[in-house]
Amino acid sequence: MDTTLHDPLVGQVLDGRYRVDARIAVGGMATVYRAVDTRLDRVLALKVMHPGLAADATFVERFIREAKSVARLAHPNVVGVFDQGAQGQYVYLAMEYIAGCTLRDVLRERGALQPRAALDILEPVLAALGAAHRAGFVHRDMKPENVLIGDDGRVKVADFGLVRAVDAVTSTTGSVLGTVSYLAPEQIEHGTADTRADVYACGVVLYEMLTGAKPHGGDTPAQILYAHLHEGMPAPSAAVPGLAVELDALVASATAREPDARPHDAVALLARTRVAREALDDEQLDAVPPGSRSTAGGAGPEDRTSVIPRAATTPVTPVGVPLPADAAGSDSVHRTSRLIMPRGVAEEEPQPVARRTSRRRFDGRRGLIALVSALLVVLGVGAGVWYINSGQFTRVPALIGQSEDAAKQKLSGAGLDLKKVDRQFSDTVERGQVISTDPATGARIRGNGAVTLIVSRGPETAQVPKLDGMPLDRAKDELGKAGFAPGDTTSEYSDSVARGAVIRTDPAAGVKRHTDTAVALVVSKGAPVDMPGVVGDTVDDATAALQSAGLKVTVAPDQVNSEQAAGKVAAQSAPEHARLTQGDTVTLTVSKGPKMVAVPKVTGQSAGDAQKALEAAGFKVKVDRGFPFLSDEVASQSVAAGAQAPEGSTVTITTKGL
Repeated sequence: MDTTLHDPLVGQVLDGRYRVDARIAVGGMATVYRAVDTRLDRVLALKVMHPGLAADATFVERFIREAKSVARLAHPNVVGVFDQGAQGQYVYLAMEYIAGCTLRDVLRERGALQPRAALDILEPVLAALGAAHRAGFVHRDMKPENVLIGDDGRVKVADFGLVRAVDAVTSTTGSVLGTVSYLAPEQIEHGTADTRADVYACGVVLYEMLTGAKPHGGDTPAQILYAHLHEGMPAPSAAVPGLAVELDALVASATAREPDARPHDAVALLARTRVAREALDDEQLDAVPPGSRSTAGGAGPEDRTSVIPRAATTPVTPVGVPLPADAAGSDSVHRTSRLIMPRGVAEEEPQPVARRTSRRRFDGRRGLIALVSALLVVLGVGAGVWYINSGQFTRVPALIGQSEDAAKQKLSGAGLDLKKVDRQFSDTVERGQVISTDPATGARIRGNGAVTLIVSRGPETAQVPKLDGMPLDRAKDELGKAGFAPGDTTSEYSDSVARGAVIRTDPAAGVKRHTDTAVALVVSKGAPVDMPGVVGDTVDDATAALQSAGLKVTVAPDQVNSEQAAGKVAAQSAPEHARLTQGDTVTLTVSKGPKMVAVPKVTGQSAGDAQKALEAAGFKVKVDRGFPFLSDEVASQSVAAGAQAPEGSTVTITTKGL
């Protein structure tokens, strides 16, 4: 597949300097292009952050941190960064173009390596990390995918995207940065990492090179993490009998579960690695692991990571970097600083031990070149490049024309994450279906990468559908299908539209509006009902009257005293002549008869005092003044003092006359 198709950057010149010739790799955070520096006329790689991430300050900060960190190292075993910049939405790194493959490719095709080859790869890796550690950085994501082996045998460490300062706080919340098979226990348990976390990862990589397999397996990442936390690292010789005990000890030292038991940084581990190498004879160094594959064979196509063909390479002049050695290993490790050089570059005035090591490394480098060359032949391609964080790639499945839900399920089934959903207008793609994806269909992407779905919003304008008389739920569904959003819902009485159905919309049916516009709905409350008066009726008569009016009836569980006779309706929840809706519920309260109250004695009192006393007892009062009016004194009362009378009934008092 031609990955340069439809890529807007190919053919452009960034910052007036970097001509983008071809896209060569795609990752979850960035795309890598082969480019030419038109000022210096050299081929390089441009690592360009995905435009969707360029608006995220966190990603940009991490991207720029990678550039600054690697630029400060300037080590021959680190993929060099020449420049960093931005043009519009494109944030980029200009990087060294490496021709070759990754250690993961080698392990996948070869299986276990001879100890000499494993050490020939490990030592320059430790030299690179040692320079980083002594410069104050921690890589935090060491693994075979990030070890590049050039077609000239040079070994380089790539992808410092997770790098942090040694003295910075590196804890994380809710997640662990790195790759599960190479995480140190403290990274898993506490989310923290210092130089000893890189040492642990290198020990795991060495185990994998010596045995052809990871030390801890499991059906899920959680099982692997648990093993790193609670199980000791197995000895390589348990998987490959005959390996020297010095190699077992080297792996055990680097992968101790307690950070304090490991070499404190890559420089210290490099010193121990050299001591272990010196203790091995040629037979032990060149022992062929049982069951290892030759370069004539290879893994199946589904297991391969293809190496991108290169168009050109630019020789890189090796630069030696002074790197202190650790004095804790043995007398063969000198306390004075020495130059760590790329393979095949002679060291200045080597000591006798160093000379023997150098000769072995030179032989190992020739073997490494042969191994890489054979691997590239097996893969059926020329030399290539690798700059992306993970070597496990898949391709974006075909999702165009599928519903959003179906596309999400298919992404999940392919092991890919959904990055986000963008919605765009389309006159040709039905609303809710996928228009396109980013990356595009068939694009190579990391196995744990994320894909953006571009989903159709339908046409940009549409007619408001006719919803009159339609039930509310169905009307909302029809609005959604037409591309509109349900707006405010209000209710009003209607003699012609059934209760719960739409009377009209605003905007009205047939009016054109932009899709996603909110459409207000007016829903029928049904025909209005004039509330009848049923107080004083029997419960049965009141219920019949209310039901015939289209109302529902409930009876309150508790009865009350009232002036109504026992068993009659004492109260109704809606007043007489109130406007109700058909189907509304009216609650009836039943009387248990009036409350009987003792009548107080009021004769001999003034009419005013007598009236107050009777009203306080719960009675109504009528005053009958004697004729001719002679005095305001009460002469008699209609209900004798002390007699029981219904609360609320009327007591008549009469004042003195002739």
